Amino acid sequence: MKLGLVCNDHATEEAGYTTTRLGLKAMEMGHEVWLMGVGDFASDPDDNVRAWARAAPETSYPSPAEYLAAVQGDSARVERITVDDLDVLFLRNDPAADLGTRPWAQSAGFVFGQRAAGRFQHFPPEVRPRALISRSVEDIRTFVEEEGGRAVLKPLQGSGGSGVFLVQPSDMGNLNQMIEAVSRDGYVIAQEYLPAAAEGDTRLFLMNGVPLAVDGKYAAFRRISAEGDVRSNVHVGGKTARAEVSDEMLKIAEIVRPRLARDGMFLVGLDIVGNKLLEINVFSPGGLGTATKLEEVDFTAAVIEALEKKVTYRADSRGDVSNLELAML
Repeated sequence: MKLGLVCNDHATEEAGYTTTRLGLKAMEMGHEVWLMGVGDFASDPDDNVRAWARAAPETSYPSPAEYLAAVQGDSARVERITVDDLDVLFLRNDPAADLGTRPWAQSAGFVFGQRAAGRFQHFPPEVRPRALISRSVEDIRTFVEEEGGRAVLKPLQGSGGSGVFLVQPSDMGNLNQMIEAVSRDGYVIAQEYLPAAAEGDTRLFLMNGVPLAVDGKYAAFRRISAEGDVRSNVHVGGKTARAEVSDEMLKIAEIVRPRLARDGMFLVGLDIVGNKLLEINVFSPGGLGTATKLEEVDFTAAVIEALEKKVTYRADSRGDVSNLELAML
């Protein structure tokens, strides 16, 4: 079999660790063993999860120490493998070991493990921009070059437009520094630049998996970038305006609805540019007050009323309805 062992970082592994012993034993039993850290993964534009992984040369190793030295040393095989080609992906990283030093790494193994198991993008390419998620300078540089030298770089974990760069062909000489600046706090999203972004984006709220609407008005608003800034976030000078919710936007909402229902996402915000879905904001999506002000409709009351109904459903069902089901009722 092909076995992938995920650790915190190959450079910090020790000979006495169980992961090292498992790798050596699997190799002795005739299996192909790859070691990778939680910072070595990438979610590629073709939806495959890949990782920069290391394997010891095929020979006999008298001890775990010698095996580990071979994995960590210059003689190791270093390849960018496709995780789907593995028979087993074994998560062996310890999130506590990254506490305080690499906060982003604490959940990275779990996130990419889920991603490998379930392909979490799930949305057709025609509704989302081409994108790469990686910490590899080489991978990101290749992506930007494939995009003709123009792309957007932003942190995977972040909000409010912090750490967002628009790369232009004239910036290629400084690209490594940009990547290092963004990757300092974790994984980097390299995304196709959408010319329509110059006109801003639209935040559309979905509740119970469908566009939130009151009195025929949608909970949505436009965010318009400040002059000379690629970011439309209000925190960095973007302006807000009423949104015209198009049939294309409603189609995008319908496409993502099954996934939101499966994950029990009660209230989310879709960020849409033109006919592309940039992001789905699931952690405390903001701006409902802005939509309320612009549309002169109290959307917040609709949200509270929906929560009241869920409490009633739970009481009437006497606990037979799960929280996941309640979230979308």
